[in-house]
Amino acid sequence: WLNWIESEFTAVRYFTLDGSDYPSHAAQETAIAGYLRWRNRHPKRHFAVNSKFRRPNYLPNVA
Repeated sequence: WLNWIESEFTAVRYFTLDGSDYPSHAAQETAIAGYLRWRNRHPKRHFAVNSKFRRPNYLPNVA
């Protein structure tokens, strides 16, 4: 329903306003609140475990 990366960088309400067909703002707020409650109960775990970002094979350039 919501692309989790885009919602991290854009206000959730603004992100969901585009292209939505909720009958009212109250219905939209209820849907967003329900999604946020669900997302908080199901956190992302073990994301990009083998990613190069997590274990870089280079030394950072630090002065």
